[in-house]
Amino acid sequence: MAKSLYETLEVSENSSADEIKKAYRKLARKYHPDVNKDKDAEEKFKEINAAYEVLSDAEKKQQYDQYGDSMFGGQNFHDFARGQGQSADLDDILRQMFGGGGGFGSSGFSQSGFGGFGGQGFGEPDLDTQAQITIAFDVSILGGKQHISLNNDSFDIKIPEGIKNGQKIRAKGKGKSYQGQRGDLIIKVNISDSPEYERDEFTLTKFFDIPLKIALFGGKIEIKTIHKDITLKVPENTKQNQKFRVKELGVLNRNAGVKGDLYLKANIILPKVNELDEELVSMLQEKLPETI
Repeated sequence: MAKSLYETLEVSENSSADEIKKAYRKLARKYHPDVNKDKDAEEKFKEINAAYEVLSDAEKKQQYDQYGDSMFGGQNFHDFARGQGQSADLDDILRQMFGGGGGFGSSGFSQSGFGGFGGQGFGEPDLDTQAQITIAFDVSILGGKQHISLNNDSFDIKIPEGIKNGQKIRAKGKGKSYQGQRGDLIIKVNISDSPEYERDEFTLTKFFDIPLKIALFGGKIEIKTIHKDITLKVPENTKQNQKFRVKELGVLNRNAGVKGDLYLKANIILPKVNELDEELVSMLQEKLPETI
């Protein structure tokens, strides 16, 4: 009987739980999209997580060992996963196949951001409910709480620090109910644009205003950032759009446990000529070069 989940994790059917965990961690590090930029790495990473969800759970593993790849229609797991298309969420697929609430959150699938997949498997009803919310940009960076009102139920959900646009959060037991079972609420998170910041993965970029005098002769500027207020030392001869890097004031990388960086871009504010001293204006007209 073919059992391709073991092949996915590159372990034998007789491997111990510790051996399976060790193999999973090795492969997850190798194929994590933040590390591996190969175009197929994300799909491989999803398959590795899904395989581990089954083989790390004694009950699911026993069921899979009994039926093998017949649970995937006789296909190996790789071909089955590819056949679901880009919109398939392997978390949903496996939960439907093995039934119940599943507990499919230990590998981060509940916040993976991969698309939803509907349907039923092995006679189990799909009790999950899909929903969307929009949160403020600052909340996506700092984390926080969001109040949800749905189907006469009102509750708070935790927004993890550094969540990305389109990622999903699972609210356990907030879905549909059937014969004593209760599904989950799968919430897609949309993030509002920020008038101040641009985000690129774990890096933030923000413009800051700087008077011409400080741009020319140097000085210090007080700047309010998402995380805290800072004092930036500006060197003389600073140019328009010149970037200053502030370490670890960007977005939290939850996998690595560190924050990215903040880049501050100088926006030089020119004074109005009619507000300057007449003598200074005359001197500038005389002394300033006309060519670059």
